Amino acid sequence: MDLKQAPDQLEQIRNQSLEFTYMGSVASYIPELAKVERHQLGVAVCLPDGTILSAGDADVPFSMQSISKIFSLIVALCQNGKDYVFRHVGKEPTGDPFNSIIKLETTESHKPLNPMINAGAIAVAGMIRGANVDERLDAVLALMRKMTGNPHLSINQAVYCSEKKTADRNRALAWFLKDSGILETDVEETLDLYFRHCSIEVTAKEVATLGMVLAADGILVNTGERVIPEEVARICKTFMVTCGMYNASGEFAIDVGIPAKSGVAGGIMATVPQRMGIGVFGPSLDEKGNSVAGVKLLELLSKEWKLGIF
Repeated sequence: MDLKQAPDQLEQIRNQSLEFTYMGSVASYIPELAKVERHQLGVAVCLPDGTILSAGDADVPFSMQSISKIFSLIVALCQNGKDYVFRHVGKEPTGDPFNSIIKLETTESHKPLNPMINAGAIAVAGMIRGANVDERLDAVLALMRKMTGNPHLSINQAVYCSEKKTADRNRALAWFLKDSGILETDVEETLDLYFRHCSIEVTAKEVATLGMVLAADGILVNTGERVIPEEVARICKTFMVTCGMYNASGEFAIDVGIPAKSGVAGGIMATVPQRMGIGVFGPSLDEKGNSVAGVKLLELLSKEWKLGIF
């Protein structure tokens, strides 16, 4: 990667990927997400010295959705330790859709296969400590505010309300977890926390910064301060490789080859160990819930800059 040529290359790859915004569709099952202009596409890259390169719609705010599962997992691991967390949620990928209930019913333990599917993330939300939902959400927001350097990072209220109103499948997952003894906290409070952290609003530039902290094993690039234990950062990056792109994670690992986590608002957070964090926003999704143009952009970028970790 030639730093002098990198901004032009990033712009060119973004423009090459624009045609893919005409494929797929926005996430209509959350009404507020259905209002988003589908042809947007933005990308940002954060380098180890804090430099940010960007192209396209990199300053457009969007809700994190499933990208936030990484940060709720970080908080849960830091508060409880990995032994406790993984007694309640597994470490294995699933070939099923992210909101499927089938494995909960058919596995003997009834615990979610991993923290990146909805059932697993709801179980993780139940492990975050605090006197009330606000306090538990603050633990996630405080971490992300520190990582991005944005003290005003907050939730999108319209997305939160829209998600809460239409979340019957997630309620079914949560009540099944409660009945199985996996979820030990109040169902409605845990779901409320889950909806809120999924509604945290970011830009591609902020997502790139988050990705760079993970790339640096939990260290802030500007100050050198450790904000995530190294082992926790390693666990999260491993989940990003094996489970981060829903049930297309294996295909993404072969075609792109870097740890990444997507969300149904069209965001993708990618991290290249010790080299960069990448944030992408492209709200038109494929049938598995991943940004069509975003995945193509990352594939082209990985080939151009030789980013693959395998």
